[in-house]
Amino acid sequence: MNDLTLSLEITALGMGLVFGAILLLWLMMVLLTLLTAEKEIPADEVPAPAAPEPAAVSQAGYKAQAAALAVAMALSEQELSSAHPLPEPPTAIVSAWQLGMRTRQSSEKGNFRRH
Repeated sequence: MNDLTLSLEITALGMGLVFGAILLLWLMMVLLTLLTAEKEIPADEVPAPAAPEPAAVSQAGYKAQAAALAVAMALSEQELSSAHPLPEPPTAIVSAWQLGMRTRQSSEKGNFRRH
C-alpha cells in the first residue's frame, strides 16, 4: 500500500507542476499583452494629417507612364501565355526483385487483380 500512496503523490506532484507551469505561462502572456498593447487615442486628440501637395506632372508624363505600363504588362502576359512543352519523365526501371516484392505486398493487401 505504501508504493501506491507514493506513486499517487508523485503523480499529483507532477500534474501540479505541469498545470502550475501552464498557469504561469498564461499569466505572463496576459501581462505582456497588457504592457505592450497600443493605447487608443481619443478621436478629439488625434491631429489631422496634412494632405501632401500633388506633384505637377504634365499630360505627356502621364501618357509616357501609361505606355510604359502597357508595354510591361503585354510583355509579361506574352511570357506567361506561351506554352512550353513538358519534358518526358524518365522511365522507372524496376528490378525483378522489386517487382516481386511489390506483387507480394499487393496480394497480401488484397489489391492484386489477375487479368
